[in-house]
Amino acid sequence: MSGITDPIADMLTRIRNAKMVGHPNVQIPASNIKLAIARVMKTEGYIKDYEVLRREPHKLIRLHLMYDPQGESVIRGLQRMSKPGLRSYVSKTYSPRFRNGLGITILSTSQGVMAGREARRRGIGGEVVCHLW
Repeated sequence: MSGITDPIADMLTRIRNAKMVGHPNVQIPASNIKLAIARVMKTEGYIKDYEVLRREPHKLIRLHLMYDPQGESVIRGLQRMSKPGLRSYVSKTYSPRFRNGLGITILSTSQGVMAGREARRRGIGGEVVCHLW
């Protein structure tokens, strides 16, 4: 049995599947980068909250998904950009905008994981982790 080669893509797929069937929350295996992505998603208003569950033998992250009054998910789509076989980077001169500002780009920079607009404000580039709209 082989392990997961792309844990961030697994996280995004779990979120995508949970929102499609209307689950109020989703649990994913924890790691520092996944916690940072969850923090950005909460800051940008795509999830209600997240919490770390300390279960043996591994920690889990529980994301509380957000839905509008009609029952539609606030997250319309997720797309993994940088993959293990093909990394995608942007420089500080490139302005990572997605869907004309209606979506966000999550970047992994030298100063941590952050939204594209925050990286643009700070004038830094990095690896494009995913797009979220």
